[in-house]
Parts: sequence; structure tokens; C-alpha cells
Amino acid sequence: MKRSRIFACSQEGTTTVEFAIVGLLLFMVLFAVIEFGRALFVMNTLTEATRRGARMAAVCPVGDTKPASVAVFDVGGGKSAVVYGLTTANVLIEYLDANANTIASPTTNFSAIRYVRASIVGFSLPLAIPTLLPTLPMSGFSATLLRESLGVPANEPITSC
Repeated sequence: MKRSRIFACSQEGTTTVEFAIVGLLLFMVLFAVIEFGRALFVMNTLTEATRRGARMAAVCPVGDTKPASVAVFDVGGGKSAVVYGLTTANVLIEYLDANANTIASPTTNFSAIRYVRASIVGFSLPLAIPTLLPTLPMSGFSATLLRESLGVPANEPITSC
């Protein structure tokens, strides 16, 4: 009888330790599933952001800041209303020639512009998965469109967007 009491006393905290181990794994998987869904949403949003930025750059004057604001769904202050941490500084607007080479000075080589490209650069998504990756790099999204008016309507003065 003495032996069974000693054995029973040594097992008192076992379930607490087991729950701590299993609970940690369960919450890590739960947060990973949630964060994976959020990462897919952000990837889709960044794809749309580059498309919006390129579309706006195709119709706005060269060098206008409006395409970057439109790309990040700006509500004021250059920060995104949809993706936390995305700013207009993460949007790169480039003007390309007929061979898709970047034009160094698009304002002086206006007639050489054939395409506009909007890209997301230097953006990382902060994750909320315990003990795993703190951020996920999300650069490399881009959209290229054929130039349109570039803010110069036929027989009218240039206006900003």
C-alpha cells in the first residue's frame, strides 16, 4: 500500500505537462493555419495592388505620385488601408521601352515609353506564429501594362491625376 501511494504522488503533474506540450503544438498549428490564410489574402491583395498601380501609371503623367497611392489602397498618409505595413515606399513605378528595358529618365525620353510596370519591393509580412518565422518576405509582385495617355490627352494641357 505504501508503494502505490508513492507511485500515485509522483504522477500528479503529468497531465499538466502533457497538456502544455500538446497545447503548444495545437496552438502552433492553429496559428499557422490562420496565418497561412492571411498570407494568401495578402498575396492576392499585392497582386491587385500592382495591377492598380500599373493601370494608374499608364494614364497619369510621368512622375505623378498618385499611382503608388492607388496601389496601396491609400486612405491618407501613404499607408495601406488593407495590408498592414505596406506603404507607398514599397511601390516602384517604372517606365519601359519597346524591349521592356527600364528607361532611366522617362521625362526626357517620353516618346520611348511603351510600357509601365508597378512592383512591390522591400515588403515583409509580420506573422503571428509562435516560435516560427517572424516575417515572410513578400517582394517580387509586379504588373506590366501597355502605356496609354500618360496624362497627356490629345490637344489638351497636361493635368495631374
